[in-house]
Amino acid sequence: MGGRRKNVNKMMQQVQQMQAEMQKAQEELAKETVTASAGGGAVKATMTGGLELVELEIDPEVLDPDDVEMLQDMVLAAVNESLASAQELASKRLGGITGGLGDLGLNIPGL
Repeated sequence: MGGRRKNVNKMMQQVQQMQAEMQKAQEELAKETVTASAGGGAVKATMTGGLELVELEIDPEVLDPDDVEMLQDMVLAAVNESLASAQELASKRLGGITGGLGDLGLNIPGL
């Protein structure tokens, strides 16, 4: 039974180390940004790896009061693409830390 306890203790240490690595990676992700554009660069959206929209640029030349829908579509496209890029970045960074533990059905906060 002592061997079982040793294995559990070792697993708990690994989980604690992984949680610390996850927290550090999440803090680093919050500082990184990705930018996506739409309309040939007329609209640009910049998002952090923490999924926060931090900048939205709109070229004044695309401001057409008679075609607001086009601008709305470009904003949506740029924001959605930057969101997808930020999620992909986060997945790459955090996926290496978890090492597939999420597939085991472990419900560990922050994973």
